[in-house]
Amino acid sequence: MSGRIVTVTPNPSLDRTIELAGELQRGSVQRATRSTAEPGGKGVNVSRVVVASGGDTIAVLPGDELDPVLLGLATRGIPTAALPIGAPLRSNVTVTEPTGTTTKLNEPGPSLAGRLDELAALVAAAADATPTGPRARWVVLAGSLPPGLPDDALAVLVRAVRARHGDAVRIAVDSSGLPFTALLQSGERIDLVKPNAEELAEVVGGDPDEYERDHDLAAAAAERLRDRGVDTVLLTLGSAGAVLIGPDGSYAAAAPRIVARSTVGAGDSALAGYLLAEVAGAPADERLAQAVATGAAAAALPGSDVPALDHTDPSGVTVTRIATTPASLQRSTP
Repeated sequence: MSGRIVTVTPNPSLDRTIELAGELQRGSVQRATRSTAEPGGKGVNVSRVVVASGGDTIAVLPGDELDPVLLGLATRGIPTAALPIGAPLRSNVTVTEPTGTTTKLNEPGPSLAGRLDELAALVAAAADATPTGPRARWVVLAGSLPPGLPDDALAVLVRAVRARHGDAVRIAVDSSGLPFTALLQSGERIDLVKPNAEELAEVVGGDPDEYERDHDLAAAAAERLRDRGVDTVLLTLGSAGAVLIGPDGSYAAAAPRIVARSTVGAGDSALAGYLLAEVAGAPADERLAQAVATGAAAAALPGSDVPALDHTDPSGVTVTRIATTPASLQRSTP
């Protein structure tokens, strides 16, 4: 069975992270203690964790061969399948404070108007068998859409993969807003989605803060996504841990205590940890523990650095089974 994880980042970026010695002071001049630049975007970050962990991945993204994002991925040994667009990719700026508070400034990205069919064909082909192994295990659709792509672009990408590979390739989605809503409304079957509390509330309603405080309530809300064609939900809750809801039952995990340095890429790292554990054949509770451990390890690193699985401690993550979803909790989320 192939363990390859194909990631798709429609709106990648060059992520510059600036670390401050103190709190961000609006309207003033401050000196940075450290500055880094990394190829970024949700899917790109997943591929970075996979490569750091010795796994098999291909990062699919728009961009020209000499774009700084593509060059950065090449120097880091991350295989890519790129759609040339004749325009520079966006740059994002993240400012981090010693407390772990993160401020992000994201550009919109270049337009991909009229290029959706080409991107879909590239994604489907990336999951094909290679000379060194069978077709991919997972295709991960992650991040925002760039200008020019329609709101149903994620559904189009899913259909392209299903048309070529059927159910032999599993599909994971980490997105939000109208593209995510349009995908859920399309009726396409999704194997895994990874929302955070705010993204879940956008779709099913409710209070994100309450989801972070109450794992039972979060599980009840996430269960509603399974009524919309989603097989499994990995709900990341930041410092409150995560919840996993799927055919094997519902589980909650508390996050380990860490000194947070930057939350950039923590959710993406959690998804990568989950997928790598799934590829390795781990049961549901161990997949959740690895996801939380990998996300926590990322948050403890500076800037947009990502961890390898060897640098995580899933044994330190407490996972409990959520036995039932009370009807009262189901009614509490509109």
